[in-house]
Amino acid sequence: MTILDKIAARTKIRVAQYKNKISLAEIKSQALLLPRENFPFEVALKKAGLSFICECKKASPSKGLIAENFPYLDIAKEYEAAGADAVSVLTEPEFFLGNDKFLSEISAQISIPCLRKDFVVDEYMIWQAKILGASAVLLICAILDDKQLKNFIATCDALGLSALVEAHDEKEIRRAIDCGARIIGVNNRNLKDFSVDMNNAKKLRELVPPEIIFVSESGVKSAEDIKKIRELGADAVLIGEILMRAADKKLKLDELKGDL
Repeated sequence: MTILDKIAARTKIRVAQYKNKISLAEIKSQALLLPRENFPFEVALKKAGLSFICECKKASPSKGLIAENFPYLDIAKEYEAAGADAVSVLTEPEFFLGNDKFLSEISAQISIPCLRKDFVVDEYMIWQAKILGASAVLLICAILDDKQLKNFIATCDALGLSALVEAHDEKEIRRAIDCGARIIGVNNRNLKDFSVDMNNAKKLRELVPPEIIFVSESGVKSAEDIKKIRELGADAVLIGEILMRAADKKLKLDELKGDL
């Protein structure tokens, strides 16, 4: 069993625990009371030039503990002040030490859109993401079949949430397109063994039509990496550990953008 399979299996258990506390019917009724936004995450990623999605992440299976002290609200506010276009918030609790409260509190404190970065295995998590204040959710092709992908994208659409559909190879790119993805993220990190290949996004870019927003995810270590991502024609980049480890988030983001 791969790490991804283990995380997905544990997430199904977590969702069952959620449902024991608040039923799907109740979570739906709560979500439907909230205003339907007009896909602010997509709007942020469609701006001219490369958009930056900056990640709030305490730990990961590949890097271990990234931030022992994790002032997530301060980090998110620093990202916004530094010019981030969106913030990605890890809510997976076991492997990434995330928490739903990170998302609910961050989304209430910043004005840029938030992505709930988790391992969505049940529509419950999408309705829940709406209540937590997310403007987008991550849908991973490798743990979802086509029926689930289509249904989950439709649920997102009904709630005014964007779906960042993550793919890692040619087959998954084609599945994402066929299922109606409007945003496709290519993960340069293989979620089965967590190895990183920064050329993965470059190899798959030409398969994604220009009307679909293209995001390069993971593995950024330098301004040179950002330059290559711009050159391949990506609309956005998702950056994690390198920003989390930086004492001055604005200085580091400016350095990566090449603004220094």
